[in-house]
Amino acid sequence: MASKDADPSLGYLTRKDTEVKLPRPTRVKNKTPAPIQITAEQILREARERQEAEIRPPKQKITDPTELADYRLRKRKEFEDLIRRVRWNQSVWIKYAQWEESQKDFNRARSVWERALEVDYRNHTLWLKYAEVEMKNKFINHARNVWDRAVTLLPRVDQLWYKYIHMEEILGNVAGARQIFERWMSWMPDQQGWLSYIKFELRYNEVERARAIYERFVQCHPKVGAWIRYAKFEMKNGEIVRARNVYERAVEKLADEEDAEQLFVAFAEFEERCKETERARCIYKFALDHIPKGSAEDLYRKFVAFEKQ
Repeated sequence: MASKDADPSLGYLTRKDTEVKLPRPTRVKNKTPAPIQITAEQILREARERQEAEIRPPKQKITDPTELADYRLRKRKEFEDLIRRVRWNQSVWIKYAQWEESQKDFNRARSVWERALEVDYRNHTLWLKYAEVEMKNKFINHARNVWDRAVTLLPRVDQLWYKYIHMEEILGNVAGARQIFERWMSWMPDQQGWLSYIKFELRYNEVERARAIYERFVQCHPKVGAWIRYAKFEMKNGEIVRARNVYERAVEKLADEEDAEQLFVAFAEFEERCKETERARCIYKFALDHIPKGSAEDLYRKFVAFEKQ
């Protein structure tokens, strides 16, 4: 006979029988802090110290050519299987190519690099690593070929140009490096690219070439900063007349620009250094007439300081 308390939905069990009985919470009698405090960091450190050392497979020593061939075949199969699964993962391709290089099988390594580039030629890291491998193993013409293709396909990646030029310069091929710079400049790179070309020419004391590049630089980047750099270059070489000419041309072109104040200040300071006080005064007055008062605070302050001298 069914019990009175039995629930029809639970068969012969009562609700009391189906209740989950949780253990009673123990009451903490002593709530004072323990004499030795342990931090979470300490617990983690102890756990790490007690961890068993990682079990690594023993190092194999291959002495037999057949065994070596088997090892290489097995390793290649592993890499090929991995590539089939994660074709777009560049690190797998790089590891595969570097492994082939470690086996001194450079033709196979090249084949892997080429396959990787077919998957993603826009990845400039692949080009960099590929060329570096060729350079490291002194395959200079192969490296040139890689760099040449890289800069043709990715002309906006400055790092490729820098590395290519650096290689030619290390090899002492100054004419070759200059040709690469010329190719790069045809893409009108940012200011840093042009300045690198100028520094390159100055390293070989080619002042006239550097001057010609400055002329092209200010045409490509007609900014106040570029013109000031050009004028300072002439001043450094003791060409005061040329420097003045650069400043005058800059004022003609950029007098109405937002940052013209910087140009006028540089021009006036240049005349001051040349002991041309009257010229400097004329530049300050011309600038103060042309630039709105709100944006010529620095210019006015410099003019006041100049007049006090």
